[in-house]
Amino acid sequence: MTTVLSQKGQIVLPAGIRKQLDLQPGDDFEILVDDNDDGTIVLRRVQSPPNAGLIDHLLSAPGELDIPDRAKDAPEAISFDA
Repeated sequence: MTTVLSQKGQIVLPAGIRKQLDLQPGDDFEILVDDNDDGTIVLRRVQSPPNAGLIDHLLSAPGELDIPDRAKDAPEAISFDA
């Protein structure tokens, strides 16, 4: 199977490979050049945790995060009537 490098430097992964590997738009990849002198390029999918980048996203929010004090629990016992 072959593919072509576009004018923008993009490579299209054939539909059969995308389906076989369950690749989805937005998946991340690592690109390596093999140490051999034969021009081998390795493309490997990178599995990121589902919350990757969440902390950076939250810290970039404008303004300050104000967490109100939590109301104290009632001192009296809670009863559950059946």
